Amino acid sequence: MKQIDVAIIGAGAAGMMCALEARKRRRSVILLDHAQKTGEKIRISGGGRCNFTNIDARADRYLSANPHFCKSALRRYTQHDFIHMVERHKIDWFEKADKHASGALFCEKSATQIIDMLLSELFDLDVHPQLESTVSNIRQNKEGFTITVGSDDINCASLVIATGGKSIPKIGATGFGFKVAEQFGINIIEPRPALVPLTFDETFRAELKPMSGSSLDIIVSCNGQSFKDAMLFTHRGLSGPAILQISSFWREGDVLHINMLPDTDLFEVFRKARQRSPKAAVHNVLSGHLQKKIAAHFCDKAGLEGNMADLSDKRLRALSDLITNWQIKPTGSEGYRTAEVTLGGVDTNALSSKTMEANKIKGLYFIGEVVDVTGWLGGYNFQWAWSSGWCAGQFV
Repeated sequence: MKQIDVAIIGAGAAGMMCALEARKRRRSVILLDHAQKTGEKIRISGGGRCNFTNIDARADRYLSANPHFCKSALRRYTQHDFIHMVERHKIDWFEKADKHASGALFCEKSATQIIDMLLSELFDLDVHPQLESTVSNIRQNKEGFTITVGSDDINCASLVIATGGKSIPKIGATGFGFKVAEQFGINIIEPRPALVPLTFDETFRAELKPMSGSSLDIIVSCNGQSFKDAMLFTHRGLSGPAILQISSFWREGDVLHINMLPDTDLFEVFRKARQRSPKAAVHNVLSGHLQKKIAAHFCDKAGLEGNMADLSDKRLRALSDLITNWQIKPTGSEGYRTAEVTLGGVDTNALSSKTMEANKIKGLYFIGEVVDVTGWLGGYNFQWAWSSGWCAGQFV
């Protein structure tokens, strides 16, 4: 039976970072993953360029039942620490030029540079991920844990669960980490898809169909949270950065409030247009500010047609209100299939914010997405992976 100091299940962002740090402390490490490749989420992120952190990563950009839990890890291993590693490996990066969501950092070339960087550091420390290795059994013993991998048993003093959440099952995501937590009596905050497009009933989808493929900058609000960014009409419903962001705050039955012209006093636009061009068609006036098919849809929805001169303040105000406070109720989301992350997970009340170790199970650690810490869109979730993995690596 093989004896090891640290067994890490999950060779993604958090798992590789933890393995690095543990090995630097001269701990013997085995890094396991059931997938064929390491870091698949890294590979596909950021359009293939990996949004590896955010220059503005801080605790108020994360959702958790305990919003204070992530503060220690983010403070001890910061975005600047990871940027330093990236620069040490001479990986060129850039900050996304975005008028709404600045601070997101990407590789100039390819996301594989981040994977290669981590693997290079692991190989230098003689850590070689064991892929296509499925853990079928975990049991606690006097010295730590015994895990079964294939036909082999491995004893370890510390066991780290870095298996992520359920999002994007096509790259191998499962609820394995949640099952391990439940096996040891650790509470799970109900998992749900996050940073995910929102869907609607068949009637509403048919209504949106003519606008499918159109995008515009909006402000979307729900449950006291607002985001200003782009929204995309799709054949299933709504997507785009603004919708992905608000999806983490939306719950079934909630209404979204959408302002499709956040920087425009639309009623004043209408009032002035009526004075200057009384014979102008209302949808043509609105087309000066929205795409034609969107303008036509909302004029039709408001029951407005004809010349500006024929429309009262009341009717123009109603159209303005419809566009600047469009209230809609999604019926669901596209689910884990397209969700970028999983909201919820291992209850942080059961973990040490300093070490990531389970409070009541000595030697058992949870890091990364499997924990109930979920970041906004824009590199925050990778930073949580780096930070939580680094912290656990100091103690395993």
